[in-house]
Amino acid sequence: MSTVNTRLGAGRREWVGLAVLGLPTFLVTMDFSVLYLAVPHLTADLAPSGIQQLWILDIYGFLIAGFLVTMGTIGDRIGRKKLLLIGAAVFGIASVAAAFSTSPAMLIASRALLGVAGAAVMPSVLALVTGMFNDPKQRGRALAIYLTCFMAGLTLGPLVGGVLLAHFWWGSVFLVSVPGIVLLLVFGPFLLPDQKAPQAGGLDPVSVVLSLAAILPTIYGLKELARHGWQWLPAVALVVGIAAGVVFVRRQQRLEHPLLDLRLFGNRTFSSALTLMLVTSVAGTGTLLLVTLYLQNVTGLTPLAAGLLLVVPNVLLIIGNLGTPLLADHIRPAYLIAGGLLVAGAGYLIFTLADSTSGPAMIVIAMCVVMLGTGPLAALCNHLAMGAVPPDKAGSGASIVQTTNEFGLGLGIATLAMLGTAVYRSNVEGALGDMPPDAADAARESIDRAVAAAGHLPAEQGGELLAAARDAFTSGVHVVGIVSAVFYAGLAVLALQAFKHVRNSHGGEHDTTKNDEKTDPEPDATSATKDEARRGCVTTTMHQKALDARPGNGVGSGQKCS
Repeated sequence: MSTVNTRLGAGRREWVGLAVLGLPTFLVTMDFSVLYLAVPHLTADLAPSGIQQLWILDIYGFLIAGFLVTMGTIGDRIGRKKLLLIGAAVFGIASVAAAFSTSPAMLIASRALLGVAGAAVMPSVLALVTGMFNDPKQRGRALAIYLTCFMAGLTLGPLVGGVLLAHFWWGSVFLVSVPGIVLLLVFGPFLLPDQKAPQAGGLDPVSVVLSLAAILPTIYGLKELARHGWQWLPAVALVVGIAAGVVFVRRQQRLEHPLLDLRLFGNRTFSSALTLMLVTSVAGTGTLLLVTLYLQNVTGLTPLAAGLLLVVPNVLLIIGNLGTPLLADHIRPAYLIAGGLLVAGAGYLIFTLADSTSGPAMIVIAMCVVMLGTGPLAALCNHLAMGAVPPDKAGSGASIVQTTNEFGLGLGIATLAMLGTAVYRSNVEGALGDMPPDAADAARESIDRAVAAAGHLPAEQGGELLAAARDAFTSGVHVVGIVSAVFYAGLAVLALQAFKHVRNSHGGEHDTTKNDEKTDPEPDATSATKDEARRGCVTTTMHQKALDARPGNGVGSGQKCS
């Protein structure tokens, strides 16, 4: 039986529990980026091949993306706290194994296990936070803190890795997560509530296999096509992934207890929040890659200097995220999100003011404006999406949110980053002139190779190649900035329309629309959810409204708890 908090306000236990949940959030996201600086060190020690090195870097993210949907549903069935603690224990064991790996194969296997464990942790944390805080304002603040831990892990990963590698061996970047895991395993059982669906049904193994067959090849295909251009193997993988996805969706529509409840997408608030998160993730990932390349290859910064500069925009995103709950007391979410998107769109337009000789200042200012404007969306969309999910589907809903972000990461590289690269190649082609064939071929490939080739040419000729490549790449950044600004203007309109019914309590109270009422056409199919809502009912007006906001929960507007 679920023990979702039914009190109106969260107490000390819930807030201390949130602090405990911040640990795995920070550690799992830090593992996405902490390894990159360690690659030269572990390469010297383990001597992996080129393919093994790629798998060491990528297998973690691949398996997190592949297992999110399955783990979210397992959490609904066996209990989210139980799955979180199991996942955290496995994460700690795999971290130790990775740190003391003696071969590339052992490190790849350890990273794979870390990915599976991370997939168990991430949706469990988001679902637990949602269930622990019933008051809409408190839930908004709690989710803002959760997202801050998420962003802090991504931001501080390279910095933590750099400090550790300056004093210890490469395995230390894995061991840094172990003390936090130990704290979670010690205090989590006492501070975190038990949450699970009362009548979740069994787990369909065929659906699990189909979900992996859909997600893993799709993510792999997108990343490899973006990284190396057209190749037959990634293209086939992408087609296989899409085909498996179609079969997966059809199977879920026929099952009484599906692995992924597709009716969640029938809720306007849920689907709109996912759309906003997906597109902003695409734009953010694609532009961040181009900005990183711009800072290193156009302005000439070292990787460490570029990474330090990019900490500033991330800090502003965290500030915008934490400040949003205060603004949400006075501004409706539709206006707050739309206004932030317009600010971020203006930031993307600032990209067009940077040129190949202006230095890093303008592009960093642009990223700061973008991140500050994205803060309200980042803070509110998780809350809007999870607030629209019935209590017994919280794990499944959280896994969908996390998977959406994972697809956004892959699509950002495959779309906007490739658009910028295409503009670069088109512009640099006409500026190569009488360059030696080898240097010209390198410049057509990428700006990285153009910079490297320029260093092997006579000073004057190398300077001409460098200037041409930098001008061409800056043009690509301009185009991506304009496209992103247009996207964000469209998203602002979508936010105004999709969330116009949401009131100003951090999105926690909203009117039930006709569209939302149609998401559950078969009353009997949600009997478990109705029972959950009846057990969780309280007599306070605000909590009744919070229950009303959840689609298909059997407690419609104006109804009383039975």
